[in-house]
Amino acid sequence: MGEGLTDTPQGVGRGGKHVPVLLKEAIDFLAVRRGGTYIDATVGLGGHSCEIAKRLGAQGRLIGFDKDPAALEMARVRFESERAGLAQDIRREARDRGQALEDWPAIELIQGSFAQLREHCAPHSTDGILADLGLSSLELSDPARGFSFQAEGALDMRMDPHSELTAEQVVNQFDERELADLIYEFGEERRSRRIARAIVRSRPIRSPAHLAAVISAAARPMKFERIHPATRTFQALRIFVNRELDDLGQLLRQAPQVLKTGGRLVVISFHSLEDRMVKDAMRQAAQLGEYRLLTKKPVVAEEDEIQQNPRSRSAKLRAAERISPKYGFERTNLRH
Repeated sequence: MGEGLTDTPQGVGRGGKHVPVLLKEAIDFLAVRRGGTYIDATVGLGGHSCEIAKRLGAQGRLIGFDKDPAALEMARVRFESERAGLAQDIRREARDRGQALEDWPAIELIQGSFAQLREHCAPHSTDGILADLGLSSLELSDPARGFSFQAEGALDMRMDPHSELTAEQVVNQFDERELADLIYEFGEERRSRRIARAIVRSRPIRSPAHLAAVISAAARPMKFERIHPATRTFQALRIFVNRELDDLGQLLRQAPQVLKTGGRLVVISFHSLEDRMVKDAMRQAAQLGEYRLLTKKPVVAEEDEIQQNPRSRSAKLRAAERISPKYGFERTNLRH
């Protein structure tokens, strides 16, 4: 499947430091143009966004989406720090380059899903879109959010704390067949029926640690399996609660409508369901004359990056370039 070996969050290196996954590759494929307009569809803690912002200059614009208001606030603080640091560097070292002392782009942060792309971006107005899918280090490290196997807090799993459905409601209220189907579809878990049966028999389940223990007892590791037995079930619940695949489908349909000719879409995924959707959408758009594929095969992390950030082992990057505004803003028939 390509999931991480543990519940280590996206972008967390050894020692707990936030490390953006495939940073150099993502920035290279975006080919950031000074003065352009770029979208970071998953701001997280701002690792990729800061690198984009540094290249845009004062005439540029960066639009950032994230469902998680706490992540957006931390990213906002990081942007201000980076902006202040850049201004100091310019004053101290770069006066002779003729750069303005204020060389930071306009940044708009939007608390919401990247499925709302069209609501905030005019047709063919954007030079590049980056989507780094999956969990952020902030979400997984907070036990109150319920994403980690070890957490004794609430079984929540919502990226947006204002969303209605929680993982606890799904685990304790869905019937056995619904649970089995959900775990199989979104987790690609072959032992879904056995796991669903164990969950129903163990209700009520109130914490991630309790749920992980129930799953581990019902589905002991298969031979040569390198991931925790609960990994796929937790993935399934998280995807379902946050409507992740629905939102990704919306992003992939809307991206060609907001990108300029020559604009680029770069997507980093962490499991096979996402990667399959991205691959199929880009290939179909290429067949329709909308994209030029920049990655025939997914780009993966080098061994050095994997050593520094084990989570990057499962990351796959795909990129495409918009080549024609052949279809209008209302085209919505792209399969996903």
